[in-house]
Amino acid sequence: MSLTLCNVHFSDKNDRTVYMSGSLYRSLKLSGIDKLQIKLGRETVSAPVKAVQREGNHVYLSASLRQQIRVPKSGNVYMIQSAEDEVQLGPLIGILSDGYVNNSLPFGSRTGFIKELIRTGDKKAYFFAFSPRDINWVEETVYGYFLDENGSWYRKTVPLPDVVYNRLPSRKAETGSYISSLRDRFVRKSIPFFNWSFFNKSDVYNLLDKDVEALRHLPESVSSPTDEQIRELLEKHHFVYFKPTAGSLGDGIFRLTYHPKKGYFARYRSGGKNVLLRFGSFQELMRIMHARVGASFKSYVVQQGIRLVEIDGCPLDFRFHMHKNGKNEWVTAGVGAKKAGKGSVTTHIKNGGSLMTPGNALSRTFGSEAGEVLEKAKRVAVKMSEAIERNYPHRLGELGLDLGIDKDGDIWMFEANAKPGRSIFKHPALKSEGRDSLEYILDHCLYLSRFRGRDS
Repeated sequence: MSLTLCNVHFSDKNDRTVYMSGSLYRSLKLSGIDKLQIKLGRETVSAPVKAVQREGNHVYLSASLRQQIRVPKSGNVYMIQSAEDEVQLGPLIGILSDGYVNNSLPFGSRTGFIKELIRTGDKKAYFFAFSPRDINWVEETVYGYFLDENGSWYRKTVPLPDVVYNRLPSRKAETGSYISSLRDRFVRKSIPFFNWSFFNKSDVYNLLDKDVEALRHLPESVSSPTDEQIRELLEKHHFVYFKPTAGSLGDGIFRLTYHPKKGYFARYRSGGKNVLLRFGSFQELMRIMHARVGASFKSYVVQQGIRLVEIDGCPLDFRFHMHKNGKNEWVTAGVGAKKAGKGSVTTHIKNGGSLMTPGNALSRTFGSEAGEVLEKAKRVAVKMSEAIERNYPHRLGELGLDLGIDKDGDIWMFEANAKPGRSIFKHPALKSEGRDSLEYILDHCLYLSRFRGRDS
């Protein structure tokens, strides 16, 4: 199986012959082949093939051939030779999303990210975006969004993609029987579909509950806790976090603290301000907690608090943006350090937190050992990604891990996100890591679609 980067041209000839530059024709050993099978996605056309005098790797398709297999545009793309008389153009990589606002923002707030990703793959693959309503399952086609040279959107109908990168924007957008059926249909058609769905906080802990390798880096946690279980964890660890399992951006999180001589404390955010309340008894604390959380109480998780390293009395945690690469290995694309705001329950920027580079943050907490601590944390991030993957029933290609480092240098994982945000890449010093992240997505799509050494 050979892989070649070639330049696809559209010719104005009326015949159905495929023309190839002499060097490409010879490298594919097409001499003696009467008819060549050309594929794009699941569409195939059979046509005579002839060599033309031209250097480089060039392919010329007539209008009828182009329309039959729905080639969306000319330009550089990979060609894979799967048999002596069969080649496939591509890969066709589909980004599944939604959130329509208007023609210039067809995917809402994710439109900018999707544009960056399509540009990253522009000279290597047919990268496009689509929403669930753009799929025609009967004809096995997608009415996709492509970018022109000016960065404007245009629409083309193409075959079902060779691989799907799921970036549906919210839990609400991906719930319901239609989306569940959509994912299953791609899988039944043997089309790799990665990043199946958002995680709930309890999902990850349930997944890793019996994974010995992972458990040593997980704080003790209880899903849907009873009042008595909260009391036991508080008395054991002296402070805990009480979090909604489907929460994001730090919303709805409480930090509960127990001082044997001072009583119980609850810290949380309300009305854009940090709140700290003191209670004389555990019963008083629970009465207020039930009143504030209401019927959602059972959809929370209580988690052991960890004494994290601090700067200026404010705790730090770290977002590790993880990817599967072109060799199907987990790698760290970027790391952002997040410093909590004064009195804040979390390190989220909207709650007063600030973003730092890991080198800056760790040098202020571990001094000359900063580099060693960061490398240790990266190794743990890879191990935790591998543990989640081996215990998760669906395909993963990207994770956002929230890790903490305590004052002894031990590494803890608090949360894992299956569709991580990209806010850490907004830091000026992490721009290149943001570009690396896009390249990893492309490389993994090439791997999954068999357009990169997958079978070798």
